[in-house]
Amino acid sequence: MARYHTLFTSFELQGPDELGIPLPRGSSPRRLRPFRSSWLGRIGENQVGPTYLGALGLASIVCGFIAIEIIGLNMWASVDWNVVRFIKMLPFLALEPPSAKQGLSLFPPLEDGGWWLMAGFFLTASILLWWVRMYRRARALGMGTHVCWAFASAIWLYLVLGFIRPILMGSWSEAVPFGVIEHLNWTATFSVRYGNIFYNPFHMLSIVFLYGSTMLFTMHGGTILALTKFGGERETHEITDPGTAMERGSLFWRWTMGFNANFDSVHRWLFTFATLTTLTGGIGILMTGTVVDNWYLWGVKHGIAPQYARIQPIPDSLPPGIMPRLPQLDVRQPELAR
Repeated sequence: MARYHTLFTSFELQGPDELGIPLPRGSSPRRLRPFRSSWLGRIGENQVGPTYLGALGLASIVCGFIAIEIIGLNMWASVDWNVVRFIKMLPFLALEPPSAKQGLSLFPPLEDGGWWLMAGFFLTASILLWWVRMYRRARALGMGTHVCWAFASAIWLYLVLGFIRPILMGSWSEAVPFGVIEHLNWTATFSVRYGNIFYNPFHMLSIVFLYGSTMLFTMHGGTILALTKFGGERETHEITDPGTAMERGSLFWRWTMGFNANFDSVHRWLFTFATLTTLTGGIGILMTGTVVDNWYLWGVKHGIAPQYARIQPIPDSLPPGIMPRLPQLDVRQPELAR
């Protein structure tokens, strides 16, 4: 019987708990004992835990909790502590960074970015502590540290957006606010301010790697599912001892594409593409406003963007009987909190 189970199988393995390797002397005890979930077993392993936190993991969770509490309570206060309005308006609420007049002040007023700075400190500490925990757990298990470095690439983009670039620009106001819709608004405004971020070559590379990684993941996942009847899900065994599953998969892609990755190299492709998505994206954000002030003009200069014709101004007077129909725009800002 196949060891792995999916949504398409009607069985679920029930065996003794897997507790992992013995912990070295002096390690903190595991915080969560394992238990079984048949619903989770439909999409993955039905065993949950044991989870090893340790001192670093515990410190990371505490810092993350403090950051979320600061953000959440400030959002709640912005709607006068009304629970219904808080839930209703949650996607639109935000904790804004300090205004431009505060510059890089480490102690701005709480109502003008001070809370944002405190939340950012604890959130960054939480993420970095979690990275160190992941690295140490991988070394303790004798694994490679590939997952840690992929996570570090995402941390790089986070630090560029909220820490490195604002410092280079000389103001915390350049950072991203905490909030769903406000985050998206910041992204749109950022692109407009600097002449369309789509002409940023590193943004182009980031999108290539983003779409490329999704394509590779689907191609690989589909191949493995198609080879399950031949034991294709045992990829690690097929890497070192190729069998009929790897041979058939390779033959399929040679027939359809002319070239194929093998069971080992496709994972390296996926790792590289996914990691480069945030790495190149962070470089592109870092160069915006510090090296290049207007990406459209930069694109025109280097032959990437078209140079549009100059728009003629509206004349002072029009012939009799001609009245231009202009749309009536309501420029008032909606009061989202109500």
